[in-house]
Amino acid sequence: MSNQTSEKTQEPQFGLQRIYIKDVSFESPQGAMVFNQEWSPSVHQEIATNASALGDDRFEVVLTLTVSGKIKEQPAFVVEVQQAGIFLITGMNDELQRQVVGAACPNILFPYAREVIDSLMVRGTLPPLMLPPINFDALYQDALTHKQQMQAANEPAH
Repeated sequence: MSNQTSEKTQEPQFGLQRIYIKDVSFESPQGAMVFNQEWSPSVHQEIATNASALGDDRFEVVLTLTVSGKIKEQPAFVVEVQQAGIFLITGMNDELQRQVVGAACPNILFPYAREVIDSLMVRGTLPPLMLPPINFDALYQDALTHKQQMQAANEPAH
């Protein structure tokens, strides 16, 4: 057995430490009038993510889902949830860490945010609104491709 000191490479680690609601909002601008109409809203969904380093290889990732519905061009509801999580991410190169924060973390947070939105709709005595799954891996890759295209377009021609 050798007594040589060897530098150990740190194995990548990824772990969820906490999931919580950071902010939540429910609006029914028409109030009781929304119940007097046929329920066939056009639904619009917006998605955003934000991450910040907390130190000690921990990151807060916040998934913001905003869902709004209109009936005959009148707003019927607006629901917004900021579903957050604290994740331990260590031993990864920058590229892999960005992918984990940009895709894996939102994938974990989404089912919780979807449940909160569905629950708020029901508590507002509106029909449940089960959002379809979102492919955050594809969204991350699209954003990365778009960023690379923008950088290439801004490079000076030779």
